[in-house]
Amino acid sequence: MSTAIDTAPDLVRDAPRRRREVIYRHTFLVRLTHWLNALAIVIMIGSGLNIFNAHPHLYWGQKGSELDRPFLSIDDVNGAKGPRGVTTIGPVKLDTTGVLGVSTDHGQVLQKAWPSWLTIPSNQDLADARHWHFFFAWILAINGLVYLLWSLVSRHLQRDLWPTVGDLKSIPRSVLDHIRLKHPTGEAAKRYNVLQRLAYLGLITLVVLMVLTGLTMSPGFDAFAPWLLDLFGGRQSARSIHFLCASGIVAFIVVHLAEVVLAGPVNEVKSMITGRYAVRSDHD
Repeated sequence: MSTAIDTAPDLVRDAPRRRREVIYRHTFLVRLTHWLNALAIVIMIGSGLNIFNAHPHLYWGQKGSELDRPFLSIDDVNGAKGPRGVTTIGPVKLDTTGVLGVSTDHGQVLQKAWPSWLTIPSNQDLADARHWHFFFAWILAINGLVYLLWSLVSRHLQRDLWPTVGDLKSIPRSVLDHIRLKHPTGEAAKRYNVLQRLAYLGLITLVVLMVLTGLTMSPGFDAFAPWLLDLFGGRQSARSIHFLCASGIVAFIVVHLAEVVLAGPVNEVKSMITGRYAVRSDHD
């Protein structure tokens, strides 16, 4: 996650006849919470896929059993040429042999939903995966809460992330700039564009939903807050929403990393380590 861009500029010469402004872009708290969130999310995704392998089906409702019809499932079936992987989404069946349902690990055929190179901590270990998942879920929840409270108190959320009417009107232009791989320079590079603002707000929403649906799947927590089951329409619905939110976070990560590479990975990563960011001038 990012933070408010503080104005503490220095001018540095990074090439003959070219001067770039260096600003203090990310505070220590934001850099710390960013890297803790990155670690927690990566491990939660891997351990979550391991947990999913124990029952690779998603349902809407309360129970979810072999008698219910899932809206998404990843199965292995015996074909004429051996086991085949089949992924079903609604009425659509896809042969995903070698990727989902049936994959290989060091030449050995494995019959499970997600391949072993994606799952944490091992090929298929429900008990350990649950321990890893729950431990890092609390890290994510506490770390995210610290960031959110800081953002509200410092007005970073209201000032730097919440889009204005003018920002919303600039969405078509911002989309076109991204398609043309045109990145902001000068004063425009010192603030978030509307797509960044919406993406970060969307990420915060997804993380909040992940935490709430995760708690809803806990029978112990349901005894404390039974209204969560009503809010999400049952434990299996909460599990499905949890999976879809995780998928949304993965999509955000892919786009985020692509933008980091396109915008200049050295400058972007350095700013998230040191806090200082070199702004290209309009004439670069």
